[in-house]
Amino acid sequence: MYYVYILQSKKDGKYYIGYTSDLEARIDYHNAGKQRSTKHRIPFVLVYSEEYKTKFEALKRESEIKGYKGGNSFRKLLQGV
Repeated sequence: MYYVYILQSKKDGKYYIGYTSDLEARIDYHNAGKQRSTKHRIPFVLVYSEEYKTKFEALKRESEIKGYKGGNSFRKLLQGV
């Protein structure tokens, strides 16, 4: 299984969108400061995730979510609408 996830930084409130095959390990990786692009914004909390059977589906959905980050569609997604 693959997961598309949204993390929110407790430090600045900003979001990070990604995909992985091991959600718990990936969150730990971010919070350990090992991801260069997010290490200055730790700690993170998981605010949203979706599960997919294939990497292709997860990558496609990750791209879709990144395409409307910050907009109405993004807010609706986080609110569960």
